[in-house]
Amino acid sequence: MNEIVLMSDPRVYAVPVRECGEPLVDVRDSGILVDPRKADATGSYALLRKGVLRRLLHAQDQLPQGLRLLFVEGYRPPSLQRQYFDEYLGVLRAQYPNLHEAELHTAASRYVSPPEIAPHSAGAAVDLTLADTNGVELDLGTRMNASPEESSGTCYTHASGIDTTARANREILGSALTAARFVNYPTEWWHWSYGDRYWALQSGTDAALYGPHEA
Repeated sequence: MNEIVLMSDPRVYAVPVRECGEPLVDVRDSGILVDPRKADATGSYALLRKGVLRRLLHAQDQLPQGLRLLFVEGYRPPSLQRQYFDEYLGVLRAQYPNLHEAELHTAASRYVSPPEIAPHSAGAAVDLTLADTNGVELDLGTRMNASPEESSGTCYTHASGIDTTARANREILGSALTAARFVNYPTEWWHWSYGDRYWALQSGTDAALYGPHEA
């Protein structure tokens, strides 16, 4: 089994950023199916860097007939990312009172990226799943955004313990996104990114294209 590199890994922090300056664009104007469950008042959730959206459209073209990408969340302002990380860290601190802070920080990064290097805050990451032509969400084994604790680890992309239909759907999603040069965060089957520090490390690229962005 391949090593899972977590977002908190020092190798991710060590990747330099050579910001290319691409703007954030609205996915809702692209023809991609957008789910409103993470909608916010400013519409930030529906933003991605222009080059990331271009690759997302390419990924959609790779899907078998009758399937569509279902976009749930893209850009996340750094302040919101900090809120999510701190909240989950608090949950883990209460659940595992004997863990040291460094251990809790690592455990939290399985589910929420540390704000300093978060792909979502760079406009480089997308949380998404699959739907049919009627917009009905398919089964991928867990609900999107299920934590490792809630799902007993089946939120991990290559986890055992999911049925053959969910496994096949994960493989379809992964094949299309990999063909568009996205990389997956292997603790979350729904999280894929392009151009951020994690992507650079996993793809063997010298530097990230996108750093944290204030919309």
